[in-house]
This record gives sequence, C-alpha cells and structure tokens, in this order.
Amino acid sequence: MVQNVLINDKKLCELFPEVINNDKDRELFSAAKIQGINVYKKSRKLEIFIVSDTLIPAKTLDTVEQSFKRLFGLEQVHLKVSFNVDFSIEEALDKYWDSILYITKKNVALCRGILSGCKWKIEDKKLCIYLKTKGTEILKCKNCDTLIENIIKECFGLQIRVEFKDFEINEDKINEYIEFKVNEEAKVVTDTVKNIAKAEKSEKTNGAQKSNAPSSSGSKSTTGDKSEVILGKSFNDSVMNMSEVTQDSGRIAIKGEIIRTETRELKSGKLLYIFDVTDLTSSLTVKVFLDKDKSENVIERLKEKTNVKIRGEAQYDKFSRELTVLASDIVEICVQARNDNAAEKRVELHLHTQMSAMDGVTSVKDLIKRAAQWGHKAIAITDHGVVQAYPDAADAAKKNKIKVIYGIEAYLLDDSVPIVYHPNGYPVDGEFVVFDIETTGLSSDKDKITEIGAVKIKEGKVIDTFSTFVNPEIPIPELVVKLTGITDDMVADSPTIDKVLPEFLEFVGTSPLVAHNAVFDTGFIKHNARLMDINVDNPVIDTLELSRQMFPELKKHKLDIVAKHLGVSLENHHRASDDAMACAGIFIKCLEILSSQKNVKTIDDIQNAFEDCWNYQKANSYHAIILVKNYVGLKNLYKIVSKTHLEYYHKRPRLPRKLLMMYREGLILGSACEAGELYRAILENKDDAEIAKIARFYDYLEIQPLGNNRFLLDSGKVNSEEDLKEINRKIVALGEKYNKPVVATCDVHFMDPQDEVFRRILMAGQGFADADNQAPLYFRTTDEMLEEFEYLGEEKCYEVVVTNTNLIADMCEDIIPIPDGTFPPKIEGAEEEIKMLAQNKAREIYGENLPEIVEKRMEKELNSIITNGFSVMYIIAQKLVWKSLSDGYLVGSRGSVGSSFVAYLIGITEVNSLPPHYICESCKYSEFVLDGSYGCGFDMPEKECPNCGKNLKKDGYDIPFETFLGFEGDKEPDIDLNFSGEYQPVAHKYTEELFGVGHVYRAGTIGTIAEKTAYGFVKNYLDERSIVATNAEINRLVKGCTGVKRTTGQHPGGVMIVPQDREIYEFCPIQYPADDATSGTITTHFDYHSISGRLLKLDILGHDDPTVIRMLEDLTGVNARTIPIGEKKTMGIFSSTEPLGINPEDINSPVGTFAIPEFGTKFVRQMLVDTKPKTFSELIRISGLSHGTDVWLNNAQDLVRNNIASLSEVICTRDDIMLNLIHYGLPNKTAFKIMEDVRKGKGLKEEYEQIMREKNVPDWYIGSCKKIKYMFPKAHAAAYVMMAFRIAWFKVYYPEAFYATYFTVRADEFDAVMMCHGKEKVKNKIREFELKGNNMTQKEKNTLTILEVANEMYARGIKFLPIDIYKSDAVKFLIEKDGIRPPLNALQGLGSSAAQSIVEARCEGEFLSVDDLRVRAKVSKTVIEILQQSGCLDGLPESNQISLFG
Repeated sequence: MVQNVLINDKKLCELFPEVINNDKDRELFSAAKIQGINVYKKSRKLEIFIVSDTLIPAKTLDTVEQSFKRLFGLEQVHLKVSFNVDFSIEEALDKYWDSILYITKKNVALCRGILSGCKWKIEDKKLCIYLKTKGTEILKCKNCDTLIENIIKECFGLQIRVEFKDFEINEDKINEYIEFKVNEEAKVVTDTVKNIAKAEKSEKTNGAQKSNAPSSSGSKSTTGDKSEVILGKSFNDSVMNMSEVTQDSGRIAIKGEIIRTETRELKSGKLLYIFDVTDLTSSLTVKVFLDKDKSENVIERLKEKTNVKIRGEAQYDKFSRELTVLASDIVEICVQARNDNAAEKRVELHLHTQMSAMDGVTSVKDLIKRAAQWGHKAIAITDHGVVQAYPDAADAAKKNKIKVIYGIEAYLLDDSVPIVYHPNGYPVDGEFVVFDIETTGLSSDKDKITEIGAVKIKEGKVIDTFSTFVNPEIPIPELVVKLTGITDDMVADSPTIDKVLPEFLEFVGTSPLVAHNAVFDTGFIKHNARLMDINVDNPVIDTLELSRQMFPELKKHKLDIVAKHLGVSLENHHRASDDAMACAGIFIKCLEILSSQKNVKTIDDIQNAFEDCWNYQKANSYHAIILVKNYVGLKNLYKIVSKTHLEYYHKRPRLPRKLLMMYREGLILGSACEAGELYRAILENKDDAEIAKIARFYDYLEIQPLGNNRFLLDSGKVNSEEDLKEINRKIVALGEKYNKPVVATCDVHFMDPQDEVFRRILMAGQGFADADNQAPLYFRTTDEMLEEFEYLGEEKCYEVVVTNTNLIADMCEDIIPIPDGTFPPKIEGAEEEIKMLAQNKAREIYGENLPEIVEKRMEKELNSIITNGFSVMYIIAQKLVWKSLSDGYLVGSRGSVGSSFVAYLIGITEVNSLPPHYICESCKYSEFVLDGSYGCGFDMPEKECPNCGKNLKKDGYDIPFETFLGFEGDKEPDIDLNFSGEYQPVAHKYTEELFGVGHVYRAGTIGTIAEKTAYGFVKNYLDERSIVATNAEINRLVKGCTGVKRTTGQHPGGVMIVPQDREIYEFCPIQYPADDATSGTITTHFDYHSISGRLLKLDILGHDDPTVIRMLEDLTGVNARTIPIGEKKTMGIFSSTEPLGINPEDINSPVGTFAIPEFGTKFVRQMLVDTKPKTFSELIRISGLSHGTDVWLNNAQDLVRNNIASLSEVICTRDDIMLNLIHYGLPNKTAFKIMEDVRKGKGLKEEYEQIMREKNVPDWYIGSCKKIKYMFPKAHAAAYVMMAFRIAWFKVYYPEAFYATYFTVRADEFDAVMMCHGKEKVKNKIREFELKGNNMTQKEKNTLTILEVANEMYARGIKFLPIDIYKSDAVKFLIEKDGIRPPLNALQGLGSSAAQSIVEARCEGEFLSVDDLRVRAKVSKTVIEILQQSGCLDGLPESNQISLFG
C-alpha cells in the first residue's frame, strides 16, 4: 500500500477532472476536498477520503466510483465522504436517508426487498427502522444494523444504535383491506358478476355458447385454441412474460401453469382464492374474489397443474408485500405436452432419480409415469452407487403397467492397473530408458510432440542421455507455452517427428521404457510409430502407479511431489530432459527399496510385489452401468452394493473389478458415460490393444448426446464438436468390431429441459464452479434422440437409439426388487409357549377357575394371535422385556400393544386392558365393574375382600383388543417398547443372540432435502447472483429442490429381523448409517418403511423414563412396581401445589407437575388448569389430548371451553372413536375403519360421514374427526401415564431423590453457575428468559425448563451444595445431608470425559497444586480455567515448587 499525503486539501474535481462527466455532478463536488488517498497496488484498489460542505447523494458517489474504475482500470474504488455539516441526527436522516438505504442495499443485496418502503423513527435514543415485512433476523444476520450505524458515523460523525422492527400483521386489518379492495375494484368485480350473469342468461336463452361469450359453466368455447372460460370472459389480449410484469404494468394478460392454491374465507362471507402461476420466466401470485355460493365450480377447476390464461390488474399488494395480479378473466388453455410419437419407441437405459444424492432432481415415480405415458415398454433406474429408488420404482411400475429395469451406475475400480506393461522377465540390473515428452495437447492423434528427453540407466547409474526438440508443424497453444516454456521459435528449426522418432527408438533398443504416467507418454510414441509402420512392444514401467503403491501416505503422486519426497532434484519441471532425469532418480531409489525389502530381481517381481497392497482409496474409478437380468442378478447386485458400502467406501461406494467378476452372474455391464473406462481410454488416446481389451470387457457400449459432453470442449480436452462426434463413432465402430450392442442414452438427471434449474441450484449450493453451465441431461423422446444421432447415418442411428435399447431391455426379466408376502422369523414352539405363559399367568392372578370375562378375552386373543401367525412377535417382545427386567430396568410399552390382554399376561406391557375390576391377591376373589361408571380400575374406591377381609387390588383400563389387531384379528401388530436409554444397546445385542448375527439389522432411513433446507439453497443461489424473485417463484424453485436425497441414517430404535432360512440380500442391501464406518451399526439400505411389511420390525426404543425409575429405585430402595397407581396425595399435584408443601406463587404455576414426564410442559400444565383432573382416567385422557395433532388445540379445547362437550365426551384417544361410533349404532368394522382413517389424519370419507349422520352422530363430533391429524391409542397413553405417575409419587414422597435424578438424567443444559447460587438468582434468570418471549433460542428454552425445576426445588427447602473436586461425582447429582451436590460436568464447558478423568485422578490422593491436577488428570488449560472461575480450585497453589526466597 502507498499512502500519498502530498495532495491534502486538493479538490477532487481539480485533481481528477476527467472522472466527473456532467455539470450537475461537478457542482456537487466543487467543495469536496481530498484528505488522503490509499493505493493498493497488488489488489488494484483505490480509497479516496473526502470532506464536503454539501451533501453528495450516494448514487452520484457510485457513478464517480465507476468512472474511476473505467478510466484507470481498477478493480475497486471507494470514495469515503465525511460531510462538514452541523446536523442533528434527525436532520441528517431526513436529508440523507435515501442515500443511506442506497449504500446498504449496494453492500447487502439480500436486504433490497426487505428495506423497501421502510420508515425510520428516533425512539429512546435509538434509530428504529420499521419494516414493511418480516426480515429483522435476516438483516441482523447480515449485520445491516452495524452497517447503517457505521455509515451515519462516517458521514456525519454521529453515533446512534440501530434497531429493526418487523411489521406486525393484524388479521382484522388484512380482512378490512380485502373488503376495501373488493369495493375499490368495483369495476373489476362488477364486470365479472355481470359477465357471469350474462353467460348464464345467454346459455338459457340460446342453449348454446357463442364464440366469445363468457362462460361460468366451464363448457368449451369455439375459439381456435379450444379454451374454456373459468371466470369472466374469453379474451385475445397479447400475453406478456411474467418476468416482465411490474407493479406499474396495469392491466395485463399472462399465461402459465398453476403450481399452488389457497382459499381464505372473509368476514363478509366471500372467498378469497389465491393461486401461484408460472410460465418459467418467473412466477406470480393471482387473487380472485368469489361469492361463496358460486365459487365451487371455479375453485374445482383452478387446481394445480392446470394451464390458464389470466387477465387482470398487476399491482403491489401492501399486505403480501409483493407484486400480485387481481384477476378478472381466467381461461383454461390446452398446452401441447412433450410426447413420444415414434412408431417404435426407444428405451432409456441410463437414468438418475432423486436417490442420486444431491444430483438427480426428479422422483422415480414421475419418471416412470412419463415413460409409460410415452408408450415406452421399459425404463432403467441407474442411480449413483445406490439402489434406494427401487421400492418406489416397483410401486410406480405396477401402477403404470411398465417394466422397470433395475440397475446402478457403479464406481468401478481398476484393481488391476499394472505397474509393468508387457513384463518379460527382464532383470532389474539391466539397462532401462527413462523418458518424458512435451506435447501441444492431450490427444495423441490430434496433438504433436514438441520435445523428447531420455536417460539410459543401468545398475543405479546414468550411462547415456537423449534430448531433442521436435518441430510439431502446428502452433503451440499459449497455455502449453506457459506450462512448458517451449515456444514456436524454439522448435522452428528442429527436426520433425519422422526424423526424431527412429533415432529415439534406436537409442531405446530393446530396453524397457520407464515414464511417469507412462500411458500418456507411450501413447504418443506408439501412435506416431504406427503412422511410420514401426511396432513398439518394449516392456513399460509406470512410476506413477509404482509410487502410488510404494508411498500411499502421499495425497498426490505427481512427479514433483514424489521427487521431493525421495529427495530427488527437479529444477525445470515440465521440460522433458529435466523431468526424465528426475523420473530416473525416482526409479533408481524405488529399485533400491524394492531390492532390499521385497527381494525384487526382475520387472515381473515389481508387479508381483504389490499384488496384496492395492489401495482402493487411491485407485482410479470409472463409471459403469450394471443392469439386472433376473433374480440371480438382483441378489448379486444387492451383495455388490452391500460390499461397496461396507468394505470399499471412500467418498463414494467403490466397486473393485474382482468383486464385480465374483458376482457378475445375472448382470449386464454397460460402458456408461464420458466418466466410463472406454470413453476415457479413447479420450486419453490409449493404444488400440488397451481400448480393445476394455471394449471386450463390457456387454454393451454406450454413447450419449453431444451436449452431455460439451464441457470437454469448454475445458480444452477436445478441440471441436466434431471431435465429440468422432469419439462416438469410434465407440460405434468398436461395437461392430467386437459384436457389442451400442446404445444411445440420455444420462437422465431431470425430466424436462427447464428442470435443469433445480439441479443448478443444488450444485451451486455444493460449491460447483460450473453449476450454471448445466448439460442437457433431460429425458428425451425417440424422435429427439434420432435427431441427435443423425450424424451416424439413418440405419446406424436407428440401431443405437431404438433397436439396441429394446434388445437390452428384452434381455432383462420383469422382476420385483422386494419379494411379496411376509417373512416373519421362526421360533420353534412359539404357539405353545405363548399359550402356556398366558394361561399360567391368568391363573396366578385370577385363580384356577378363571372368571368368564377373563377366559373369554384370553382365548379370543390367543386364537387371533396364533391363527394369524403373530405368536413369534409376542414371544420375541416377551423375551426382550424379561431380559431387561432381570437386569433391573423397567420397560414401558408404546402404541396399542397395551390393548392386548395376552400382552399383559406374558409381561410385554403393564397395561391390563380388561374392564375395571377388583382382585384379591390372597384368595383370588374378583369383581368386575361393567357399567362404564369408572374409566379405569384405579379410580374405584378402596374395598376389602368379602371372603378374606384383605384389601383388594384395583386394575383394568377397559381397552378393546380390536384397537390392536382389528375385528378380524388380522391387522399386522406393531409392538413398540421403551427401554432405558442406557440399556438400549444391550437389548439390541440380545436380539442378535436370539436370531443370530446376519439376521438382525438396524432399520435404515433416507434423509432428503426438506422444504426449509431447499429454501436455504434457493435463497443463497438468488442472493449470490443478486437475482430478485417473487415469493411465488421462490416457492416453485423450493418445491423442485425438495425430496432429493442428502444422506442416510437409522431409526432411533427399530431393528429388522431376517428369518433364519433367508438372507438379507433377498430383500435389500445393507450399509453403515450415513456411510460412517465408525458407527459400529449396520442398517438396511432401503428405508425401513419399504420392507417393514415383509420383514418383522421391532421398535426397541431408548427412553429416559426407565432410566429415571432405575435411579430412583437405587436411591430410595423402593420398588416402583409396588407404588399404588392413583394414590390420592400424588394425584393432587395434577391440580394443585399443596402436596409439595408450597404455594402456586412460589413457582408461578397452579399445578405441581414440573419435571413430570407428559405433564411438565407449559402446554400440558395449562391443560391441567383448564380441566382440573381428579381421576387417573382423566390423566389418561389428557395425555391422549396432549400428544395428538389438532386433537386439543383448535378442536377439543374449544368444545370444552364453549360447553359443547365435556372432557369425558370429547375425542381423546383413537379408541374413543371406535367405541363411541359402535355405541351410536355403526357396524363394528366400519367404526374400526373410521378410527384408522381419522387417527392417520385422513379425515372422513363421504360414505363414512353419511352413515354417521344417519346414526345421529352429533355435528361437533363429525367436525372434530375431520380436524384430527394424528392421535394416541388409549393403551399408549395409559402406559405413559402409569410411568409418569410413579415418578410423580417419588416427587411427593422422596423430593431429594427426585431432583437429584431429574438433574442427572434429563438436565443436559444444566448450568451450575446459573443455578447453584440461590433461589433469587434462579428467579431473576427465569424473568430474564421470559422477557425474551419468542426470541429465546432453543438452548435458552431448555435452560428455562431446568431453571423452573431448580426454582421449585429451592421453594421446597432443598438447596444445591458447591461443586467440589473431591466430593462431586463426575456426572451424577449426589444427595447429602445439607442438600444436593452437582457433578463436575455441571460446569458449562467441562465435558463428561474430563470430569471422569478428575475423579479417577483424585483416587490417587489429594492434588498438590493446579499443575498437579492438570498433569494427573490430563485435562486441558480450558478445563482448569473453568474450575478456577467456579471457585473449585480456591486455596490450591498454582505450582508445587518450593520457594527458596520466601
């Protein structure tokens, strides 16, 4: 940088008169004096500091900056102006506000739309900027507040804090505005109504529609385009592109496809129908105001994918904050879709779906549907390295009646890349010629040699040299000159290759040739030799491959890198003589190592020395297409995919050639695209023998459209489009020569040409520099492909496009990728075992003479379970639960398994689904209450046994078995179990013991781009390119990017069981989750949903509740299963704080359920306040309400608050629906089907609603069913509430144990500094967080929850003790006489492993000093600082050194 101080106080217009072009600007700058100039020579940047007595608009400054850049050839120019004016902040903003916004928008493109139309106001000494939209978070993220503060300070020397304020949308105002719009747009609306009325009148009068008459019925008009009027009247206005429409365009006509719809009902009773429409140049939002009673036909026809022509007013909508079209006329139009009209259709054999991670953008279902619509008889699926599209492909094939050819595009590794070519037993102590060439380019048949350099070596010494320039007789490209330093002048007087080559070959004689990347160098030598009828068959040694094998620790193996590694001199890289000399030095050193370590005697030994040292991570990979011929091939492909993911994964699944050969039966191998081995060999000009060998390896050869490979032309790898055609011709010729079918494929990555934008956005998001240069990788018709390959001649063109693609398709059988049917595991004697276990337990509880209700229920269930083959599932679950219980961990059941009485009897669930009843545990007296007066047995009053006088046990939840298996008992059961989180791995391991290794796999998942993530990709793409798009266009782009695969994962607890007589490869491949080999877990390759109907899936889930119960039992000695469910005092905390001995104001809550599972959240606490539960059955109903989606909020809550229905009447669990509907008189199976539809969010079918009304089901009940999106079964709620009640009991009776357990197991965000310094500090922190409201981060929300529990603990008189390096545990909260002592890891930033290290180190004795602690515990400086800041190291000296000087 150079700073010039000699020009101070010079005027800008005097020093640089040429940069200011007009008088107006010159006048503005007349008083502007230069204070300093900074010149940055390297970056060509200029900074000019100016003081001006008058304000200069930012736009004018920008114009002058551009003038500087243009005149002086600068990269950057910054005019930094300070205004010498005496303005208040209000005056400065008032006069310069537009310029401040101009500078801000120029620096941050993203804020352009957000800051448009904003207003400023000075409030509380802050500059508050009121936005006309919501964008505060984005502006803060981009530091726009700081930017504006700096602009004001630099320009006016004023300091003020900037704060953005989001626009608060008022729904009433929106509706008022819409009403106002309806009235204001009277002409538009009135015209519409009149036109509709006229149309109806005309239709009645004439009985037929005239060519231009408006239509409200949707009948076809007689206009040329056969359009149909949907709204208003037909029109022939000139249509404009949506990208050209602005808010000032006025009355416009547009046309396009509807891509989104929305309906809003206004207070006036009218409907506002909103839809987005696109013509691919952009997308716009259209609004239509409709009378409710006349809207049905219009709304019915304005559906997604409908093509329409619209006329209306383009205007800026103040409430949606963007350009909108208010439509007056809408006409449906026919758009000619792409179709395949060929008599005989082609077959696509190379196609990628959304499962080609972050690459393919079209769903497999849509691609298959298109192929079927075009009349293609088959279509292949060939995703990159995976087969995860197969399940959806099979469904689509069946639906569309088309054959799917299942395949893959593999990453084929040449694990046989030779080091030595043509070995002949030549001794390593003989003569070798090490050589290098320089050329004009990469193509041996197009480019020429410019220099040959060679050295002859023997026994480690250079004995001769050869060096010469070669006249290429063509100009040397500039890029090559820069690389090699060889110019046209240097070679002008040199001999041509026909003179040089014979001399060089004479120098070589019969010696082996040695080169670095020998394929390239020998390729040029052999090509030129063939032109001269000279045969070159010397052995060749490639030092590139040799160094890869010998020095795998190097990331790259270029000549200069290997030379440096071995200490070999290389002075003039990319000059033949110097490179040859360096290569000779490398080869000599390699021979020395090989002779001493591998006892290498001949060049054959060099090759053999590395047979077992192949490194798949460093090997070159090529694309290859593998298609499945039959079921043998399918199983082999699944094995290949599994092994490439488990054994050969490095950035992608790699396929060694030897592995392919091992499993090649039933597979067809194609040569793939330009990344394939054959195309690469031709491009690299390998010799004919090598190319022939490659071509013979494949079953068919592939060529693709020129546009697919045009990037080779752009990168200079080929010289012209003709070169691309010539490569395809060579492949066709090879097919003819070796009798290999040649097929033309599209390498499909998206459906239609315009869909490339979605792939472009995703590739840009991954950092691809050429993302905007998308190849035309779309699905083409037969005629499009025939036109593409017409340069091959009519006959050959038809052969590669149609004949051969059908030939390959016919070689592949029509198969399904996953076998039909169910394949449960087998356990010998499972039926007898379940029967025995159930009957024995029933007699143990209810006595030898079972009550009729018990025996009937048990026998009904056993018959259903055994008949339908579900015994094995029950027995597996029973064994897992018993194993956990024997190891001291309770298991909670999930889902509807608690509906099964047999499941209770054999120990799978604690939920007894019989009606409420008493049972005497001594004499077995029982009494069942069947009148429905109690929701569950625990709500019944205490009672003594009339026979023996002992207290009767209460039980029974009254849950029908049909909820679980249906009225036919044949519904596939789903048994979900909640194990302790710390016990879950043991349970998973036990399933392997039960079924054997190789038969148990974790359930795999596939993670795709969600809408939110897609929005990020789209916004980043647009922002980086300063593209302003409408919300409608952004939504279109987001939709196109959604659903593309990103990664894989695993279900949190699901395991898939493969029966012993089957292999997993009969169902799907296997892999590591997210391809992480360190995970120690193997999952299914397919998403588990696609195979869970075929293989048994067990949900062995990890949960905190069993872990909490185990710790509470350990601390108190109380067996949780002996806790009386429904105990009165514990029930009290669900409606008050009295059982805890505190007042509501102490904890800011009327109920005492903080930290109680299912009942501790603010949402559920409010439900408890609203409903005031008194019985255990009401707690179950509340649990059902709280866990459903749209079950309580916007549904039951309103019914209860408005006294339409009581808590006992509203729908709380899915069982309620079935039982209530049966009570109303609906058939059992119909009631069951309605329950299943409603609980899955499918609403009510028309016929179901009709029968419900016929049976007098109330309207509120029907409306409630329609709103529900998801809901719990009663058994699930009962199991959860039972576990929660036990924990609540400990809270009431053992508070210290409860809080110590809660903070240990659940409080991940516990912060000792925040929570361990008394009640007041905790209360203050709670208030601080609550003031943030919706601005709290997720971590702050989690911390607030823990603070509330800590506050409650303090209120109950329990306190935290200080953390102590000797007394605190590593991870557990400990109960002591005076309170609860937090563990070491309760200090934020001190991890569990560091805490454990300190605990282990203190066992060796007290720490002498801080240094002693650090060394013995092996903890970092950061950990020491955390301990010091918290006071844990007070009194401990820094060092244990003794001072001699007092």
